[in-house]
Amino acid sequence: MVKPSDPLPDLPPEGPRRRLLELTQQRGASLSGLSQLIDRNTTYLQQFVRKGSPRKLEEQDRKILAEFLGVNESELGAPEEKSYTSAKSGPDWVEIRRLPLGASAGPGAVVGAEAPFDAFRFSRRWLAEQGLANARLFAITVEGDSMEPLLRDGDEILVDCAQRSFRDGIHVVRLGDSLMVKRLASAGPGRVTLLSQNLAYPPVEVALEDIAIIGRVVWKGGRV
Repeated sequence: MVKPSDPLPDLPPEGPRRRLLELTQQRGASLSGLSQLIDRNTTYLQQFVRKGSPRKLEEQDRKILAEFLGVNESELGAPEEKSYTSAKSGPDWVEIRRLPLGASAGPGAVVGAEAPFDAFRFSRRWLAEQGLANARLFAITVEGDSMEPLLRDGDEILVDCAQRSFRDGIHVVRLGDSLMVKRLASAGPGRVTLLSQNLAYPPVEVALEDIAIIGRVVWKGGRV
């Protein structure tokens, strides 16, 4: 879905438009691909960056882009009081958003609203011990049985959206309108295989450009 970056010779002035262009190029993505990510026509973000139309990003569009690019919404034009940063209830604790989304471990789940409904509190020291001191984390629920026994239906997982570069491992990905949790493995140049832990589900091979890697799964929790 997110294709290699397109050259744009004319840099916009400092501000959200220029920052979006810089982040897009750093991510190795394209404005047309990100336009598709937010369900807009392929020229939407090019018009925003190069011509200032629209004058500012819609709140939901900005939220999705900030999550994908791994930045605070304020970098894309959000007022500071509406920008997300990991909430801190003290120097020793970090609050991590719980999003009302289900990442399917089966055939695929349709993405819904992304506003947090709750939060987990994690020890800052524990996060550092797990190598997650600089992670950008959110929590979502696993749906389906294709990742059993590793991940079960109803488990909650922490996803580090700062880790979006492709490497073998378990990731949350968006394929079309579906959000899935799968193990990713290289299938050759420009190809990736989505693997289930449950052998009843066959591997699915897709073009790397057809998926958006939301983040790497770094922790799970669930009922015994």
